Amino acid sequence: MEIEHFALNVPDPRGMARWYVEHLGMRIAMGSDSPPYGHFLADTPGHVMIEIYHNPKDPLPDYAAQHVARVHIAFSADDPAAVAERLKKAGATFVEDVRLPDGGLVVTMRDPWGVPIQFCRRGKPLI
Repeated sequence: MEIEHFALNVPDPRGMARWYVEHLGMRIAMGSDSPPYGHFLADTPGHVMIEIYHNPKDPLPDYAAQHVARVHIAFSADDPAAVAERLKKAGATFVEDVRLPDGGLVVTMRDPWGVPIQFCRRGKPLI
């Protein structure tokens, strides 16, 4: 099996899609300007997608109030600290950085909607 996508119910999928395209290099594989404004965002190599939408049938999660361990979107990055500095200027907020025993670094932030995003440089690749 291959994962097609992971979905998040968010307050502003159109704005979030624009931000993820502009600041994280994602591309819109499919988007809608009609409710629930679903957008499928593909990562740079086109291997993984996230779906973001706004569906009022279910209460929106309060991502900003949830611990980052509950749910987060993780991206690989050659220089997580530089990514964090760039994204702070784009409205993201810093949460923490964790230095891994293998020399890796994971920087956790929140996007402007409070969704946790991580930038990972692994000392040893996971896959």
